[in-house]
Amino acid sequence: MTVLHAPAALALTGMLATGLVTGTAQVESGLAPRITRVMSELDNPRGLAFGPEGSLHVVEAGRGGSTCVLHRNQRMCFGASGALTRLRDGIQARVAAGFPSYISPSGEVTGAHDVSFLGLGGAYVTVGYGGDPAQRGVFGPEGWLLGTLLQVPASGQWRPVADVAAHENRFNPAGDRIDANPYGLLAEPGARLVADAGANALIDVRADGETSTVAAFPSRPVRATDAVPTAVVKGPDGAYYVSELTGVPFAAGAAVVYRVVPGEEPEIYAGGFKTAIDLDFGPDGSLYVLQYATGPVFFSGPGEVVRVAPDGARTVVVSGLAAPTSLIVGSDGVLYVTNRGTSIGAGEVLRVEF
Repeated sequence: MTVLHAPAALALTGMLATGLVTGTAQVESGLAPRITRVMSELDNPRGLAFGPEGSLHVVEAGRGGSTCVLHRNQRMCFGASGALTRLRDGIQARVAAGFPSYISPSGEVTGAHDVSFLGLGGAYVTVGYGGDPAQRGVFGPEGWLLGTLLQVPASGQWRPVADVAAHENRFNPAGDRIDANPYGLLAEPGARLVADAGANALIDVRADGETSTVAAFPSRPVRATDAVPTAVVKGPDGAYYVSELTGVPFAAGAAVVYRVVPGEEPEIYAGGFKTAIDLDFGPDGSLYVLQYATGPVFFSGPGEVVRVAPDGARTVVVSGLAAPTSLIVGSDGVLYVTNRGTSIGAGEVLRVEF
């Protein structure tokens, strides 16, 4: 039930009818997109978001730290190395730092996973965990910041506003073993939607920090693999769309995109993906899905971006990516992708123009 650790002004259209969109992605023909690197030297970059003034932001999961403990039968090293980094007028700068982060012996880093802005309220950031929330204290007093939702004002002086991981202990929405890993995030007036990759659930965080289950996604033993929801965006039709990584063995074609209407059961909007780790809608109503890998199982093969047009046609628009972890589409149709998202000091953000 744990998500991959190492290695969202849209035009309203009538295309989002209920039901499954199927098909095989075809490689884009014609001129290749123009790709430029706009941010670099990042520590495990993850989620992307535009700030209220239009500048691009990325969260860095960090590089762990020097407090090492035994957790999940592994030596994990914890520290405050996560950050929020902004690109404005071509200048890259960290605007908030000190987010919790831990690293495993294999180099897998868990920390700040996604960011979303809510007007003058500043940014919100999800901090992952991966495990039973009741065991976070093993990392010491600061360990309880894992699995939370942070609010980051313009000053950069962030604070925790909700213990999202505790929702799994209280309710266990998917009914499987206890595991929480808050990952994808969408902040909007009256709600902060969190895709919890460990709990296999979409969780709403109210302004007072209280949480409720919006949807639970099929996991073991209902199916042969877990859902592992990774991201949530709002579609042109007002429904929420959630990408799915799936669990072991991360088989090609097993991942789907869910359409979620609060109060109703989630339905599959599009299927046949591989390790879908993020998604966003373009100005024309096309859905862009980021696949972390493309090999038959596990995480072999390069990452790619698949565009699902309003009529359901699929096209691979970006390929050859290395451990990509997030994407976002601007109002001008320009795509941004975090690449080398499981690297310390080598992470980057790419700008893709078609």
